[in-house]
Amino acid sequence: MTQARTPEVADALWICEHAPVYTQGLAGKAGHVLNPGDIPVVQTDRGGQVTYHGPGQVVAYPLIDLRRAGYYVKEYVYRIEESVIRTLAHFGVTGHRVAGAPGIYVRLDDPFSHAALTGPMMASDPFRGLGKIAALGIKVSRHCTYHGVALNVAMDLEPFSRINPCGYAGLKTVDLSTIGVQTTWDEAARVLGNKLGVYLAP
Repeated sequence: MTQARTPEVADALWICEHAPVYTQGLAGKAGHVLNPGDIPVVQTDRGGQVTYHGPGQVVAYPLIDLRRAGYYVKEYVYRIEESVIRTLAHFGVTGHRVAGAPGIYVRLDDPFSHAALTGPMMASDPFRGLGKIAALGIKVSRHCTYHGVALNVAMDLEPFSRINPCGYAGLKTVDLSTIGVQTTWDEAARVLGNKLGVYLAP
């Protein structure tokens, strides 16, 4: 769609759930795929490194003409992340950004706390005390976006242990279920879709 679309084509938001698959981004290194086993590894043209998609994860693909929307890529990324943060807030969870590491993270000691992270991050371990709950990987071609964001809802998280998620060895991955939020895939998809619709609007 992105390659064929013209300025007249309406924007769209695709929301889906994938069968188990690892996807490698353009910056992906084979060494970050530790032991894929029987899960296929697919090369993609999105940004970033390796991640896992599977049942129990809401994957959203915004197809946005940024020229028409009136904002640039950096703001687009910010708006997607803000949509996830607001989705988590709907479920009482506080989401955090980590500079230089796109995606959204939660405090492992108290994911429901509204307090800011305490103290400066350690350069040697910027993810200390955090778990990643949403991964972001995008591509922009001719000012039009594709690929997107994945929010972990209620997954089998074991496949994440077979990779260095997003290229970070030892990065802990969590989902809404493991931090104490009981919801359905449909409800999480509905909330995330609504938030993306609001925050990606021109």
